[in-house]
Amino acid sequence: MNEKLQAFVDEMIPEIERELTNQLAKSDIPDVLHESMMYSVEAGGKRIRPLLVMAVLFDMKKDSVDAVKVASSVELIHTYSLIHDDLPCMDNDDFRRGKPTNHKVYGEDVATLSGDAMQAMAFQALADLRETPPAAAIELVGLLAKASGAQGMVKGQVLDMKGEQQLLPLAELKEVHIHKTGALLSYCIEAGAVLAQATDEQREQLRRFSHNIGLAFQIQDDILDVTATTEQLGKTANSDTSSEKSTYPSLLGLDGAREQLKARHEEALHALQSIGLGESMLQLLADYIIERNM
Repeated sequence: MNEKLQAFVDEMIPEIERELTNQLAKSDIPDVLHESMMYSVEAGGKRIRPLLVMAVLFDMKKDSVDAVKVASSVELIHTYSLIHDDLPCMDNDDFRRGKPTNHKVYGEDVATLSGDAMQAMAFQALADLRETPPAAAIELVGLLAKASGAQGMVKGQVLDMKGEQQLLPLAELKEVHIHKTGALLSYCIEAGAVLAQATDEQREQLRRFSHNIGLAFQIQDDILDVTATTEQLGKTANSDTSSEKSTYPSLLGLDGAREQLKARHEEALHALQSIGLGESMLQLLADYIIERNM
């Protein structure tokens, strides 16, 4: 990892982890539910999504008291989606981040409810913002609802499941990726822009950046699924092949997938350069997203 990015991560991650713990520290949560939620939240992960929120503010030289709360709330949405993704009725995975999946430890009933609770808790965090102007807070709620719901991540999950056991055209696979993975990543950039009070032009180019880096993120996931080991991934390798899902490597081959990855990365960087963020934390995170091996 780039030295400058590593310093940023080392500074931000402890703040994000503290806020996640604070958001989960509700005294009236049933013990087994709390344990299940903490199990998945504390399982690790790169925290790419909250880091993207914080990076927008860092690059635009803006401060927001509420930024860490907003950043951490999206990690709750992401974690809930992983718990549900792993369930037998969906991807039926046994491992996540090198540990047994939530339902393997707590049962399908508690795992499902843990995901439900985290989703609600994320919106509760946004409702509790006190330093952000009300109009901006309302916008954040609406953006997160769209990105995580039937027009965003959930739409992508449905398209993904319904696309199993068939060879999807590339345009349809792109549609899956834009929603299943890209929507929530795009929300992180939008949320940072809202908190930073970005201009319309800045927001337009940040959306262009997030669209392309969201696609790049999933293309790299597709590549890693067939090139990395289970130990490296922390989950079962070749799971997409086992589920008979269309992926960029299955449609274009590894070389073609890597060409698409490079093209999306370059387009994302062009968007940053157009608003003077060519040498930025967002650029370093974009580089990391396409170079990671897990």
